[in-house]
Amino acid sequence: MNTTPLTLNGKHVTLEPLSQVHLADIQAAAADGELWKLFFTSVPSPDNTQNWLNIALEMQQQQKAIPFVVRENATGNIVGATRYCNMDLNNKRLEIGYTWYAQRVQRSPVNTECKLLLLGHAFEVFGCIAVEFRTDWFNRRSQAAIERLGAKRDAVLRNHMILPDGRIRDTVVYSILNSEWPGIKKNLQYMQSKYEE
Repeated sequence: MNTTPLTLNGKHVTLEPLSQVHLADIQAAAADGELWKLFFTSVPSPDNTQNWLNIALEMQQQQKAIPFVVRENATGNIVGATRYCNMDLNNKRLEIGYTWYAQRVQRSPVNTECKLLLLGHAFEVFGCIAVEFRTDWFNRRSQAAIERLGAKRDAVLRNHMILPDGRIRDTVVYSILNSEWPGIKKNLQYMQSKYEE
């Protein structure tokens, strides 16, 4: 497992390495639904997109993350972002996080395929033994989406993070183990096929 930028190709989406050239595309995707207004998400506001992008690329330089933009294949548009983060190379663990999508592609095949690509690479190429997901206690939609993937809730980390606005966040932690991946992969493929009927 390493933190070299990579591209993951699917039928509906392509996950491309995040770079400075994506600044305007990220702003446009986040503007679809004004996602930054959801206080429990990490979606960049128009004024904060450059800082958000700089932090993501700095995490990559420090070998802590691999950030991606999500390109919708049908339109060629950037419709969101996601990343591998909290990468623990020695213990073969990582987290999939900082994920958000433009409002128009939510509840579409985009998230399912992104997770198929990311989880498949994590387990089948990186050789991970566990993949984590973390979300804000108040982000019920995210918790439901993570549970639909087949991840199991591990814990709630109380007073886990002090956010930029001063709010103290409780974080809900989920994981998928390598032994669970074959079944979860089959289920995600089934979910994906329902969009294509």
